[in-house]
Amino acid sequence: MIYTDEQFAISRAQTQRLETALSEARARQTDQTWLKTLEIDALESQIKDIEEELLEYEQLKSGEIPAPDIPTIDELPKVLAKARIRAGISQNALAIRIKTTPEQVQRFEASNYMGASLDMLLRVSRILGIDTDSIVATLKNASNSTFVWRDVDEIVWSRFPYREMIKRSWVKVQPDENPLTKTQQYFFNVTNRRSLAVYNRRTVRRKSAVDEYALLAWQTRVLELAQKRYTHHSVPEFELNDTWLPELVSLTKSPTGPTDACNFLAEKGIVCVIEQHLPGSHLDGATMLYDTNRPIIGLTLRYDRLDNFWFVLLHEIGHIFLHLFNECVQDFFDAESESYSSGDANHSRIEYEADQFALDTLIPSDRWKQCMSRFAITDESVQIDAENLGIGPSIIAGRIRHERNDYRILNSSVGLGQVRCQFEGVNHEVD
Repeated sequence: MIYTDEQFAISRAQTQRLETALSEARARQTDQTWLKTLEIDALESQIKDIEEELLEYEQLKSGEIPAPDIPTIDELPKVLAKARIRAGISQNALAIRIKTTPEQVQRFEASNYMGASLDMLLRVSRILGIDTDSIVATLKNASNSTFVWRDVDEIVWSRFPYREMIKRSWVKVQPDENPLTKTQQYFFNVTNRRSLAVYNRRTVRRKSAVDEYALLAWQTRVLELAQKRYTHHSVPEFELNDTWLPELVSLTKSPTGPTDACNFLAEKGIVCVIEQHLPGSHLDGATMLYDTNRPIIGLTLRYDRLDNFWFVLLHEIGHIFLHLFNECVQDFFDAESESYSSGDANHSRIEYEADQFALDTLIPSDRWKQCMSRFAITDESVQIDAENLGIGPSIIAGRIRHERNDYRILNSSVGLGQVRCQFEGVNHEVD
């Protein structure tokens, strides 16, 4: 696609060069007619593709191509560049209005706004004259999503769990200070008024109602801790390259695997934050973006077992690789992980895919079928299969317990009480 007048001029000049080359190829005398035909076909194909892009750009600028019907949230990123051209707004002008750089606008459009927050998508839409009311209404009505606050002014600060936040020292309040005012200041200090945690679409895996203010407060805390990690440690830029996953899985064998995993992920550009859930959220884990390309995993360690830790962690990594950069930037909150399933129709496509990612990454399906411990259900058989697979026994024991829906078996192999002790200073007492 052509995005600017400069690209249009370059493409038109390229077409002229290709047409010259085509004329020369047609006039060239050769005994290898098949090769000549191939060259002519290739040149004609290139010219056709560029001419179609030139025509589309001209028609967008002239208004000959009508504005599309109001897009869904998933379709929105794909129409923004065309809407900008149709509106006669340059990339530079748009960058000024959304307070970013022209280079960032170029990256957004070239990638269909990959990594842009929902806040950013809605801001750009409004500038370009796209009606966002129906989009917001769709988000609010989604069964597995929460999107409540169109603007920070809509937040009812008294609904924040501010007493618990003060108890945990997230918010420090002096005797003569208003706790609600301090809670509001805390939120804005963390988000820098970008409203990152407000505008982002939340996909919540849940069985029952979730306190959205508890989610927002917990997310703000996770963002705060991640921000400190990015500020005080050298965390490289994340790349969508999963070749290191086997090395991560091998850490399941280590007694210090959970802390080793968090350090390992930081080396790959993923910050992992441990923060106990707030009452009303029942969270096990979550995945979100710190900015356009910095993934964060939040874990609550609600269940103090190795098998649960590793499944939740790989489930969140699945969201990063499968969804975080191409599902119109949602934040993924995962609750009730004891009910994870490889085929539960009540779970959304996104959660099903993250479950499968975790299951197959920890134990590939073909290797799982060869595990004798599935039938000879003993700690000894679990240990033998674990050694053959090169993974920790908790992974096998946890999967057997789930598949049999029996959480009384293999208690000595799932790593009870071996996770929280590795993360000193995190309070896990509140339910």
